[in-house]
Formats: sequence, structure tokens, C-alpha cells
Amino acid sequence: MTTANKVTILRILLIPFFVVQILYYFNTGRELHWILALVAFALAAILDGVDGYIARRFNQKSELGAILDPLADKLLLVSAIVLLSLDSHGYLQTIPLWFTVTVISRDVLLVIGVLVVFLICGNVPVRPRWAGKVATVLQMITVVWTMMKWSPAWFGWWALSAAVLTLFAGFQYLYDGMQQLSASPRSGPSPGPKK
Repeated sequence: MTTANKVTILRILLIPFFVVQILYYFNTGRELHWILALVAFALAAILDGVDGYIARRFNQKSELGAILDPLADKLLLVSAIVLLSLDSHGYLQTIPLWFTVTVISRDVLLVIGVLVVFLICGNVPVRPRWAGKVATVLQMITVVWTMMKWSPAWFGWWALSAAVLTLFAGFQYLYDGMQQLSASPRSGPSPGPKK
């Protein structure tokens, strides 16, 4: 258990606190809950950079970290997107359901694809794609834009851009998965019985 992984686990532990504060804010409208949710979200985002720096600087890259780090990112983003698509009673702008469904559907299909490739090929070398990174940044901007109560004028553009890049990245990862499956001997037809 490296220091970088401990920081990542702290990020994961911040997510339930963030969720509870957002829900309390929706139910009570008390600004303190909104501020605490913002602090938890910002701290989790900052610690994302911290654990990456520690892992690189002190050579603490590990297989556990390679799983926990993107998991922490996804849990934070998906939790925020799902919560912000609920009715906030006017306290925050609502993220449209089509955006939420797009992000979650892509992530669910990605997990299923990874499992299929793992079961067939035995390993899953995931190659980060530029579209996936840009989509994550745009999803984060959409969430932050909503949570900061900034002008809704640009919100639709951020959400639409994030959704398009999310779908595009999904197709890229789908293509990568198909290539890996095609290269595996176990993907071919099973030999028939000998005559």
C-alpha cells in the first residue's frame, strides 16, 4: 500500500461525503451544505493530481494504483453527474438526463467490454485515447459549471461537447477492444470434431 494509493483511497472516501452534502443541500437549501460539497469535490480533484505526482516522483506506480486511480475519477464524476441530474428544487441547474444517460451508458459498455476482452484474451492493455481525456475534462467542466452556479448560457455547449466526445471516445475504445479480440486465437471458431 503505497502513499499514492493511500491518497487515492482518501479521494474515494471523500465521495460519500460529497454525495451526502449535495443531497442535504437539495433538501434544505442551506448554503453550508453547498460549500462543503464544493470543498469535497475540489479536494478530491486536487488529490487526483497529488497522487499522480507522488506515484511519478517517488516511483510508486503499481497495479493497484492503475485500477484505483481511474476508479476514483469515475466514481466522483458519475456520482456528481447523477446527483446533479436530480431535481434540486431550483438551488442548482439540472444536468439533462440525456447527458447522464450518455455518460453512464458509455461507462457501463466500457466495463462490459473490458470484462469480455479479459475473459477472452487474459489481459486488457487499455491505451488512453485523446478523446477520452478531453471527454473527461469536458464532463468535469459541465459538473463544475453546474455546481458553481455559473451562467446557464454556456452550459448547453459544455454538456453537448462533453456528450459528443464521450460517444466518440466510446467508439474508439470499442474499436480497440475489437482489435484485441480479433488478434486473440481464442476469438476464432472452435475446431470441429475430427472425422
